[in-house]
Amino acid sequence: MHAEMAQIDIADAMLVERCRQGDSVAMERLILKYQNRIYNVILKMCSNPHDAAELTQDTFVKIIQNIAKFESKSSFYTWAFRIAVNLTLNYCQRSARLGLRSLDSEDYGSGKAAQALMDLLSDDSSPDPANVAQNKELCEIAVRSLMKMDDDQRMVIVLRDIEGMNYAQIAGVLQIKLGTVRSRLSRARSRLREVVEAMLQ
Repeated sequence: MHAEMAQIDIADAMLVERCRQGDSVAMERLILKYQNRIYNVILKMCSNPHDAAELTQDTFVKIIQNIAKFESKSSFYTWAFRIAVNLTLNYCQRSARLGLRSLDSEDYGSGKAAQALMDLLSDDSSPDPANVAQNKELCEIAVRSLMKMDDDQRMVIVLRDIEGMNYAQIAGVLQIKLGTVRSRLSRARSRLREVVEAMLQ
């Protein structure tokens, strides 16, 4: 796994170097490689697909403008997600519209994101069929609960439990220490369960 990640980073580093030399094809390859993942993270943080599309475009405009300043202290992947997260958090702070679309909607394809959130909230590894039937309603409650959390807590849950980033990647994206990621994630998960339980009462 580490060798695979290193290979990916090396490939990105080569593309970044070509971008610095003015190779537009290399930049296009980087955009195609990461645009969907970045769009999905932004969509889970902001209110609608149109805004997410605009923020994704803004992210890549900023990447293109600043690629020459990228010092490769982190991977391109981490750097790009950091730009996307910062733009999205700034958007959320400016906007009164902090509604999160249903993680089980068509915008999320096969509903894997919704299932990830439900797995996080579930203490049971073998769900009862009757509980599964209530999944859609529970997903909506979980999403509304997630939106009641602070941006920092919501983001760490989205990156870890929905996007599947490891702690080191999250630390790089959010520019916080590894220990802070662990403690923030632990508090965020506990808080999410508390909010869901309160809404179910």
